[in-house]
Amino acid sequence: MRYRISQLKIDPRVLTDGALEELLEKAVLNEIRRRTRQSGQEICNLEIIRESVDARKKPDVKLVYTVDFDCESRLPFDVAKREKYSIPMPEAASVQAAASKRLSAGRPVVAGFGPCGMFAALVLAEAGLRPLVIERGKAVEERIADVERFWEAQTGPDPESNVQFGEGGAGTFSDGKLTTGIKDIRIRKVLEEFVEAGADPAILYKHRPHIGTDRLRQIVPEIRRKIERLGGEVRFSTRLEDLVIEDGALKAVRTAEETIETDAVILAIGHSARDTFEMLRKRGFRMEQKPFSIGVRIEHPQAMINECQYGDPELAEILGPADYKLSYRCTVNENRIGKADGRGVYTFCMCPGGQVINASTEAGTSVTNGMSDSGRSGEYANSGLLVDVRTDDFPGDDPLAGIEFQKKYERLAWENRTEGGMARSTYGQFRGAGGEGSADKDSVRKSIPAFASEAILEAMPVFGRKIKGFDRDDARLTAVESRSSSPVRVRRDENMEAIGFAGVMPAGEGPGYAGGIMSAAVDGIRAAEKIITSGKYVQWSV
Repeated sequence: MRYRISQLKIDPRVLTDGALEELLEKAVLNEIRRRTRQSGQEICNLEIIRESVDARKKPDVKLVYTVDFDCESRLPFDVAKREKYSIPMPEAASVQAAASKRLSAGRPVVAGFGPCGMFAALVLAEAGLRPLVIERGKAVEERIADVERFWEAQTGPDPESNVQFGEGGAGTFSDGKLTTGIKDIRIRKVLEEFVEAGADPAILYKHRPHIGTDRLRQIVPEIRRKIERLGGEVRFSTRLEDLVIEDGALKAVRTAEETIETDAVILAIGHSARDTFEMLRKRGFRMEQKPFSIGVRIEHPQAMINECQYGDPELAEILGPADYKLSYRCTVNENRIGKADGRGVYTFCMCPGGQVINASTEAGTSVTNGMSDSGRSGEYANSGLLVDVRTDDFPGDDPLAGIEFQKKYERLAWENRTEGGMARSTYGQFRGAGGEGSADKDSVRKSIPAFASEAILEAMPVFGRKIKGFDRDDARLTAVESRSSSPVRVRRDENMEAIGFAGVMPAGEGPGYAGGIMSAAVDGIRAAEKIITSGKYVQWSV
């Protein structure tokens, strides 16, 4: 019979090549004997389900495992008493294509080839529906060259091929984090597809799995090639220009080159497709303002983070560079000029051993982000240091007012740029440690809202108590981080169709329904499943 056991703790210092399975088997047997007073059990077929790090008692750090195993004897575990043991339930599968009596006009179209569009297209292709993907940016190889040319020249980015637009979306130039706050059976599907395409199988059980930008650049094209083998098609440098709507239903999508007949399009457009949002607004789509966040990138020596998080910096050689996640809620003070009261301050998209990058999409603006290679071997750790932005901070009631808010500070960051086309300084300069009035002249402080500066200044000493040195004066800051999430939501119904526009399915991060690679991919799969089970399409032979 198969069982699951959790909270198996292993000292990482005793790990050697090939020793993990042997240690886990011993730990499972010890727990069985301790809990049941039975000895001599034979177990086999161990499978790691989850691995995490418990660093609460530094430097006595432990690796913590959940493991499935087979045991010939029936074990007297009382699951009702919430013991550490349970009988594992099989993962539910993603839905498959249902039989249909009619064939829709055209093929389903997916607009955008980031995580949402990629996995939507993959599931549609697996169902035999031959999806057509249109992506405004370029394939990975060309896109990398365009981005590196932009970073070297420090001039305006290619508006159609940059850190935000192109094969793989913004995630291609990131740490490749696969963590998410959602719980969904489709997460396993996403992880397994990444592994099939070349990712480390350990992402299937790591508590905070990541792939790294270097590996993503190889994996994403593999997923595209699988879609093509299954009958799908991906057209790069092809931007969605317009939608043809008749009697409240989609009839076609328009690009600069052609009109493509279809009655289903998944809008996996990403949060930087500002021109597409403008087209949707003019078309009368129901859209609403959505809160988001703004702030800076902060950098510290990775060795400092390792020391603080593990208590023993040598553990980084075994466990990998340490990460962190911090949050703080500002106090309420009616006399504040900057309106920081009650706002959340938090770290976002932490990149161990990574680098800060310029992620602009438009000339005359500066946007920052972070990325890491799979080895996370860089000297510095970085993360977004963000502050809540409320809709009443926006300049007006227009659904796209949040985008105008973003643009304002992206332009300011460009005007205040000091290095690499971005506004940079240190935390000491930011807080005015350089003398009277120095904070008012700080390039980073001038590039973010006053309430964000005030909130960061209140939160930093608190973060410094949690991670010693986090608020050190030589911590490096870069502005502005403004694209952590979308400031607009395109309203949709229970069928994931835009309200009043049958066949148009806003999905993923851009339209306001996801926040990161995993949740965007899952939302894309859900949209594809809606199309598969709609009765509009039949399977094509491939």
